[in-house]
Amino acid sequence: MKRIVVLVSGNGSNLQAILDACQQGRINGSVAAVFSNKADAYGLERAREAGVPAHALAASQFADREAFDRQLMLEIDAYAPDLVVLAGYMRILSPAFVQRYAGRMLNIHPSLLPKYPGLHTHRQAIENGDDEHGTSVHFVTEELDGGPVILQAKVPVFSGDTEADVTARVQHQEHAIYPLVVSWFIEGRLAMREDRAWLDGQLLPAEGHAFE
Repeated sequence: MKRIVVLVSGNGSNLQAILDACQQGRINGSVAAVFSNKADAYGLERAREAGVPAHALAASQFADREAFDRQLMLEIDAYAPDLVVLAGYMRILSPAFVQRYAGRMLNIHPSLLPKYPGLHTHRQAIENGDDEHGTSVHFVTEELDGGPVILQAKVPVFSGDTEADVTARVQHQEHAIYPLVVSWFIEGRLAMREDRAWLDGQLLPAEGHAFE
C-alpha cells in the first residue's frame, strides 16, 4: 500500500479529509506519519486519534531553515513516503527540500492560482470585489505557490460576505478536491513532467483539470 506523509501547521482539516478518505477506501493508501512545525497544532491530535505517528519539530532548535529542513527530511524519509502532502504547512521550504520530493509533493492553496499567492487570499478577494474565488491543488516547486496546477474548485463571493463566510465555502471545496488529487497520484494517474502536470497521460491546462 502506498504511503503518504502529511505536513501541517494548524487545525489540519484537510489532513482529516485525507485520513477519512484513506479509511473509507477512496484513497488506496495510508497516512504513514504527520509532521508539524508547531507542537500545539491540532492536526497532530487528529493524527494521534487516527493512530498515525505524529511528530513536531521546533524551528528554534535549529540554526536556520536549511538545518531544520535537513532534519525534517531525515525524519520523513524514515517513513519511505510515496507522496508528501502539505496541508496548511506554513513554512517556506528550502530548495533542497523541494528538490528532494520533486514530483511527489502536493500543496493546496486557497485561491485560484496564479491569483493571490501567499497569505490572506480570502481578504484580498473580498477587498478587490471579486465575485469568484476558490482553491487550487498543485505540485510544489521552488516558486512559492507557483507549481503546476492540477485541480481547482471555484466558489462564489457574495456582497456582504465576511472572510469567515468565504473561508468556510472554500474549505468545503478543499475537503472534496484534495483527497481526490491524492488518490489520482496514489493510483499512478498523476505525474509532474517538465514542470507541467499530467493526468492519465494528458497534459493538463494551466488552470488544471476542470472540476464541477
